[in-house]
Amino acid sequence: MHARNTATSWGWVARGLHWAVAALVIFQLGLGVSMVRLVSDPLRQFPLYQTHKSWGFVIFALVSARLGWRLLNRAPADPPAMPRWQRRAAHATHGLLYALLLALPLSGWVSASASPTQDLFGIPNMVFDWFALPDPWVPGDARLADLAAWAHTAAAVALVLLLAPHVGGAVSHRRDGVLARMTFGR
Repeated sequence: MHARNTATSWGWVARGLHWAVAALVIFQLGLGVSMVRLVSDPLRQFPLYQTHKSWGFVIFALVSARLGWRLLNRAPADPPAMPRWQRRAAHATHGLLYALLLALPLSGWVSASASPTQDLFGIPNMVFDWFALPDPWVPGDARLADLAAWAHTAAAVALVLLLAPHVGGAVSHRRDGVLARMTFGR
C-alpha cells in the first residue's frame, strides 16, 4: 500500500489518520458523557477533564494533519455508478464532519479557558502535563464559558447524528469498493 492516495484508493497515511481520529472520537464521546453524567465528585472529575482536554488537542492536531494531507493528495474518484445525489451527500457529510471535528476541540478549549473555575483555581489547560495551551480569552468569563460549553455539547450531538449516515453510507458501498479503499482493501 502506498503512502499517497491513488485514483482508486486512500493511501496508508490517510487511512491511519482516519482510523486514529475515529477511535479517539469514540473514546472522547464516551469519556465526555461519563465524566459529566456519571461522575459527580469534582476530585474524580478533574483528571477526567484533563484527559479529555489532552485527547481533544490530539484530535485537533490529527484532523489538521489530515486536512493538510488531503490538500496535498487527491481524493480517490467516486465510483462511476454512484448517483449524483449520493456524491453530493457524501461530500457534504465529510465537510460537516471535518467542521465538527475542528469545532469540538476549539469550543472545549474556549470553554475551559474562559471558565471562572479556571480563574479561581489558576488551572492551566495542560496537554498530558507536557505543555499548557495559551488562554485565548481571559479566564473568568462565565457567559463565554457557558456559550462555548453549549456549542461543544451541540457539536458533539451533531457529530453523533452525522456518524450514522457516514458509517451507513460506507457500509452500503461495500460492493462497489468505497468501503474497501478506507479499510484493508485495494
